[in-house]
Amino acid sequence: MFVYKLLRADEWAAFEAAGSFAGSADDGRDGFIHLSTAEQVAGTAAKYFPGEAGTMLVTLDADALGEKLRWEPSRGGALFPHLYRALRRTEVVAVERYG
Repeated sequence: MFVYKLLRADEWAAFEAAGSFAGSADDGRDGFIHLSTAEQVAGTAAKYFPGEAGTMLVTLDADALGEKLRWEPSRGGALFPHLYRALRRTEVVAVERYG
């Protein structure tokens, strides 16, 4: 199963350069990296990235993220994947421009 992270262009560039990503300002505030399932990506994009150009969709293998990936209720009670550690660039399965 894959999970996804939407990143602004500057966040993706910093992630690529550093080789890791500790999260956005929202992630830092909440104490985990917010991820989405394929079915949740569009809602996340509409709520947090409206009208933003250059948004990148990062694909991750949920199993490879290990025990620090937790499924917790969020919008509307739906379970969302939350990662309680930094992402590593080597964990990225694919990346593409979104929207």
